[in-house]
Parts: sequence; C-alpha cells; structure tokens
Amino acid sequence: MENNVKVGFIGLGNMGKPMAKNLEKAGVDLYVYNRTAEKMQDFAEKSTVCHDIVSLVKSCDIIFTMLTNDDAVHAVYETILTMNIEGKLFVDMSTISQFASKTISTITKSKGASFVDAPVAGSTQPAKDATLIFMVGADKQDEERVLPYLNLMGKEVKYMGENGKGVSAKLCINYYLSILYQGMAETVLFAEKMGISRADMMSIINESASGSGASKVKTASIIKNEFPAAFSVDLMLKDVKLAIDAGAHYPLSKDILKTFQGAKDAGFADFDVMSIIPYLKEQDNVH
Repeated sequence: MENNVKVGFIGLGNMGKPMAKNLEKAGVDLYVYNRTAEKMQDFAEKSTVCHDIVSLVKSCDIIFTMLTNDDAVHAVYETILTMNIEGKLFVDMSTISQFASKTISTITKSKGASFVDAPVAGSTQPAKDATLIFMVGADKQDEERVLPYLNLMGKEVKYMGENGKGVSAKLCINYYLSILYQGMAETVLFAEKMGISRADMMSIINESASGSGASKVKTASIIKNEFPAAFSVDLMLKDVKLAIDAGAHYPLSKDILKTFQGAKDAGFADFDVMSIIPYLKEQDNVH
C-alpha cells in the first residue's frame, strides 16, 4: 500500500460496515461516513468519523462507496461531482446498473479523477470474514492501485477489464444465485411433500455435487424456518430486474422475477432471500 494514503468509506450498511472494519483492523488511515450517524459510532475510536460527504472526500485520496442501489449511488456522487476531485480514486462496490456505473465513471474521469467499479460476490458473513470476491472494471493502473485494499476485504480479486465490466460480472453471478435460491426453495418444499425433512434434504444437497457455499450458508435458516436478512428479497429483486434489463431474457427469468416480486408484495421484502420458501408454500396452498 502507498504511504500516507487516506482512505474514505461511504456506506456502512450490512455489507459496508464489516468491510470498512476490515480496513480499520489492518491499520488503514480510515475516514467513514454514513447517512445514519449511529452506524459510525463503532469507528470513533480508531478512525475519523465524518459528518458529511464533502469533508470526507476533501480529506481522502481513495474513496470507497458501498450503497444500496442506483438512486443511492447517484445521490452520493451528485455531491462528489460538485467538488474538485482531481487526482482522487473512487471505487464503487455497489450493485447498480451498467448505465449508472458507466455514466458516473465518465463524469468522474472528466474531472481528472479515477473510477473503479468493484462489486462483490458474497454476503454479510464473507464481508465479516474478508472472504469476498471482487469483480473489477477499471483502467489497469487504477486496479493495481486499489488492489492492496481490496485484498484486505476479500479473498480474490478478478480483473474483468474496462469500466463497467465489474458490474457486468456481478449481474451475471447474482442472476445465477437467484436461480439457485429458487431451486433450493422449490426442492425443500417438494421434499416436504414427499415426507422428507428439511434437515435431511439439505444434508443430501450439501454432501452431494449439488451442494455449494450458497446452500451451506443458508441451511440453518432453512431448517429453522427463520429468515433474518443476510441478503434481502428486495435486493435480490433489484438485481434480477437489473439482469433482465441488461438482456437476461431466458426461460427462467420470468419465473424468478415473479417469485421475488411476489414475495416482496407479500411482505417479505426485508427478509432474507430464502423467505421465498414460506412465500412459495403459501402460493402452493392457495392453488
């Protein structure tokens, strides 16, 4: 890492907070900002808490943003882009549309700054464990500059190419996850119909070629039928819509969209993605 570099982190939500904590633990000279001030309290002892975006950006050389959606990212960068940001490096790790990412990249570069899109594969536990996978779209020299910091927050960094390619890869992997979650939900419900318990079915899935990190991390929640959000239905729905808008017009895409939209409309928006299990069970009972 470069000497005397000040690093900013904007967005301390379920993902951003543990990611920023990993930077802090590594001794990075860290400045943090979050719209909800109480989420910054844990950083007051070792890092610099900023009460507005402008003061953070003025103080820092490299600025990370980890935000919810296009609107949140646009809102933050609208403030940033009113400033003199020449020479600064911005790294957006949010899952947003290709259009939003490329637009912000173009404007940021026109002001003499650099921009990296680096969305992540992984949810809250990998964020805590620093085992995220970063998918990076950037000029190569910018990727190399930010690489040491990404390595503090993740286990692997995939350089995908020019700006926008990181977001493209993220939409692809999340589209796959939406299919995987739907498949797990349907399989568990079908197993129950056949008199097979969730615990037994998930054990079979996890110990067979069907198992994956995603199935294993969801197993406890599925068995307990408790769905506190690691990755919410609302966020998965957003990503499915982004994938469809980007061209994912395939046989499963309509059914996946219908499931996650239906689950949101039924009141599961803020619950974990696997809360589509009770939602689909309700739909099955209706029919």
